[in-house]
Amino acid sequence: MSGCLRGPMLFNPCLPARLPESLANTELVRQAFDGLRPDYIRDGHVHLLGTGDSGSGAWINPQLQSIRHPLQYTQLRFYLNASCAAEDNADESFLARLLSLRQGFPPESRFMLLAFDYSYDETGRRRSDLSAFHTPNELAARLCREYPGDFEWIASVHPYRGDAVEALEQARKAGARAVKWLPPAMGMDPGAARCDAFYTALIRLGLPLLVHAGDEKAVHGSGRQDYGNPLLLRRPLEHGVKVIVAHCASLGQGRDLDKGAGGPEVSNFNLFARLMNDQRFEGLLFGDISAVTQRNRRAAVLKTLLETDAWHGRLVNGSDYPLPGVVPLISLRKLRSRGFLSEAAAQVLNEVRRHNPILFDFILKRLLRSGEKRFSPGVFESRRVYG
Repeated sequence: MSGCLRGPMLFNPCLPARLPESLANTELVRQAFDGLRPDYIRDGHVHLLGTGDSGSGAWINPQLQSIRHPLQYTQLRFYLNASCAAEDNADESFLARLLSLRQGFPPESRFMLLAFDYSYDETGRRRSDLSAFHTPNELAARLCREYPGDFEWIASVHPYRGDAVEALEQARKAGARAVKWLPPAMGMDPGAARCDAFYTALIRLGLPLLVHAGDEKAVHGSGRQDYGNPLLLRRPLEHGVKVIVAHCASLGQGRDLDKGAGGPEVSNFNLFARLMNDQRFEGLLFGDISAVTQRNRRAAVLKTLLETDAWHGRLVNGSDYPLPGVVPLISLRKLRSRGFLSEAAAQVLNEVRRHNPILFDFILKRLLRSGEKRFSPGVFESRRVYG
C-alpha cells in the first residue's frame, strides 16, 4: 500500500466484505490474529437491528423514519448505510451483510448479537414512546440456533418489568451469554434497590451484565444521562454481579456521588477508573473497549487504556457494530496525529474499512499503540469473560 491516505469518506461504500487478495495479503492484515486463540475470539458488542419487515418482531420508533424528526431520521440513514441494509428489506439485508462480514474472521470465532428491550417507567409500564428500537430476545436466540457457527447472543431484560426474573430465566435457557442494559436510553437506575432481585437472579444464573456507562449519544430514549453514572454500578458489584462496562464509560461527565448528591461533575472515565482501582471489584468489574477509538473520545482515555497494563486482563473487545461502519465516527487521521497509529497502518486500515467495518475495528485496536504499549492479546479473547 503506497501513496497518501485517502481523504475522509462520509458514507460506507458497502464494497464486498471479502478483502481483495492484494489487501488481504498485506502483513498488517495477515498478522491480525497472530498469537490469539481463535476459539476465544468474540466480538462482544454487535447490535442486531431491524424494522420487523420480515415478521422478526424487531421494531424501530417511527420518529426515526420521519423527516419531521431530522436528527433521528439522519441517524437512521447512517445506521442503514453503516450496515449496508435496505430500508424496504431491513431485516434480511442487515443479517445478510452481517454474515458476510464473518468472512474475515477465524471460523472458530463468534459475533455476539445484542437483543434490546423496550424502555419502562417507574411503574413498570412499557414506554414505546421512550424507546428508540426493540430487538426481541427470541430473535437473537433464533439466529444463533440457525447460525451456530457464527453467532452467540446477549439478552436484554429491563429490570422494572413485572416478569423480569422470569424473562431472564427464559433467556438463560435459550442460551444467552449475558444481559445488556443501556440505562440512559432504557430508563433503568442501576443503583436502585428495586434492581436487587434482578441482580440476585443474574448471580444464580451465572450471567454477566454488559451495561453502558457514560453519556449516550447514539440511541434516543428516556434521556436519563444521569443513569449512565459509573458509580451507580457499585450496587450490582457489591451484590457479586460480574459487570462489563460498555465503552469503559469513556464519554461525558457524571456527578461524583461519593461527595454527595451535590458533588462536582467529573469525567465518567475517571469514575470508571475509580471502580477499576477498587480491589473489592477485581474479578467482577471489566471494561468493554468498543467505541473508545471514536473521534469524540479524549486522547487521554485511549492512552490510559493502552498504558495501564494492570487493567488489560479485565478489558474485552467489542465493535459496537454497526457504528464502525459510520465512517465519520472514527478518524484515522486524528489517531495517527496523536501517535496511536502509524501512517502505513492508517493506509491499510482505510482500505479495510471500505470492505469490512468489523474487521477494520478489530485490526485497528490490535495496531493501536501508546509509545511501546499495546493492548495485550487477552483483550481480544473475550470468551474468557463471557464464557
